[in-house]
Amino acid sequence: MSQITATQSLRPDRFDSAGRDQLVDIQDLQAALPGLQRLRDWAHSALALRSGEQAIDIGSGTGSEVLLFADKVGPSGEAVGVEPDPQLLASAERRAAAAGSAARFVPGDAYGLPFGMDSFDAVLCERVFQHLTRPQQAAREIARVLRPGGRVVLCDADWGTAVVHPGDQAVARLVIDTLIAGTTNPYSGRRLAGLLAAEGLVVDDISSHALIQDRGVGAGTLVAKVADMAVERMSLTVPQRDQLVADLDVGAARGDIHVSVTMFAVLAHKP
Repeated sequence: MSQITATQSLRPDRFDSAGRDQLVDIQDLQAALPGLQRLRDWAHSALALRSGEQAIDIGSGTGSEVLLFADKVGPSGEAVGVEPDPQLLASAERRAAAAGSAARFVPGDAYGLPFGMDSFDAVLCERVFQHLTRPQQAAREIARVLRPGGRVVLCDADWGTAVVHPGDQAVARLVIDTLIAGTTNPYSGRRLAGLLAAEGLVVDDISSHALIQDRGVGAGTLVAKVADMAVERMSLTVPQRDQLVADLDVGAARGDIHVSVTMFAVLAHKP
């Protein structure tokens, strides 16, 4: 699944280049959390790929899920990843070559998929919609390339569900608001089903998993990075940041800590 790039995901009036790099790091940290792997497992089970089918991952990043697609559809099927970032695209191609996989990767984005109508039996799109300025157009593209009977799974975070505990909750809210302000479509998780329904797709199931930070790491890298961004943007003072980090470290030491965001996944089909 694609990690974010500056042109895809950030409001340039809100963050400088250092802030953009930090948000990319945040996406990498998110990808390592067990809850995301559980949601990916659910997505693959929901799509239920069969031999000979055509499958696409939109925002395929380094290609991990496309390689899994290729194994499931076999030599008579096709597994394709679409990725706008040339470095990630090259990395995915190298990974596929090293694995001897038939997975293939093409440049493109969610707004204009380089395929004709009714091209795919299954579509996956994870952690992309939160970075889109025109999410309805992307949903329209998915509906266009899906064959009748085809399935789609969209997965995305909803940053309005973020929890940072313990600590001064007004300060924690400022940290969460900093991340929300830097995300183009921060409440995308709750809107996925409606976007697909508006394009005539039938929603079959909705799942969710909380991405919960390791309880033993205190503030951890995720909160620390966003808190640093809040200081850089002057929405948080250095003492406020330091106190929040200290409170989270104390909470971790006594077993009273919770840092999370909820990811939602929607399964739908084209009638």
